[in-house]
Amino acid sequence: MNKKTEVRESKNSLDTAKLIAAVVVLVGSIIAYYNFSGLHAVVRVLMVLFGVGAAVAIVYTTELGEGWFRYLVHTKKEVRQVVWPTRKETAQTTLIVVIAVIIVGIFLWLIDMFLLWAVKLLTGQGG
Repeated sequence: MNKKTEVRESKNSLDTAKLIAAVVVLVGSIIAYYNFSGLHAVVRVLMVLFGVGAAVAIVYTTELGEGWFRYLVHTKKEVRQVVWPTRKETAQTTLIVVIAVIIVGIFLWLIDMFLLWAVKLLTGQGG
C-alpha cells in the first residue's frame, strides 16, 4: 500500500467513528429528555438542542459533513441569485391559474353531462 491509501483509510475510519459518535450523542440527548422527566420541560429541550448542536459539530468535522455544509453554502448563494416575481406578477399569475381551472372545470362538466346523456340514450334509461 502506498502512503495516500493508508492516510485515506485511516481518515475514513476516523470519519466513521465520528459519525457513530454523533449518532450516539444525538440518541443520548433524546434518551436523556425522557429519562429526566422530573426536570422542567425547558431544561429538557435545551438538553436535546445541546445534543443536536454537539452532533452537528461532530459531523461537521468529517469529510461528509464538510461536503454537506459546502453544498448548503452554495445552495444559499444560488437562491440569492434567483429573480423572484413581484407581487403584481404573482397576483396576475394566480388569477390566470384560477380562471384556467374554472374554464377546464366547466369544460369537463359539460363533457360529463354529454357522456351521461349519451349513456342514458344508448341504454334506454332516458325516459
